[in-house]
Amino acid sequence: MLRQNTTHSNQQIPLLNEKVPQTTNRFSQWFGRTMLCLLGWKISGVFPSCSKFVVAVAPHTSNWDFVVAVSAMLALQIKVRFLGKEAIFIWPFKYWLIKIGGIPVERSTAHGVVEQMTKLFEDSEKLVLAIAPEGTRRKTKQWKSGFLHIAHNAQIPVVPLSLDFKKKELLLHTEIMIGENIEQELESFQQIFSDISPKNPQNI
Repeated sequence: MLRQNTTHSNQQIPLLNEKVPQTTNRFSQWFGRTMLCLLGWKISGVFPSCSKFVVAVAPHTSNWDFVVAVSAMLALQIKVRFLGKEAIFIWPFKYWLIKIGGIPVERSTAHGVVEQMTKLFEDSEKLVLAIAPEGTRRKTKQWKSGFLHIAHNAQIPVVPLSLDFKKKELLLHTEIMIGENIEQELESFQQIFSDISPKNPQNI
């Protein structure tokens, strides 16, 4: 289902299910939609009809990924928590990042994040957590499997979200429940994003 953007008539914004956590800030919504319009991006796909899920955002090769993703988040009026390396949570951006849902992660102690996020899901009535599986915008051979462990432990689905810079499209793929074989699940997820055009292909 889609709802027509009343500010930019050529934009279509996916309709959020009432179970999905949402915000009511009209200025943020206008700002996000304006940014997407100026950048020429569109949002496609359908949100799941559940109140808790992980969003796996990929490919992540540029700081522009964050700009586009946050613009989409504001445009949709969806309340999202997201993990980010502690180094980006510095003045003057720290308080703004936390306000819009950022959770700083210190890489040296990242081993406890899965347990913390699993408990956060268990304690929350509604929660959407966005994670970049690569864990870095630089070239990496191995994706991190933490997002799959979180989803499996909390018994919630993962929604793949691809950023295609060639099509200028954020695409919400069908949600996936995670099985016991995390290694196999990770390989399957990487295949979902194999045909997506990133900002910096050399970093794939």
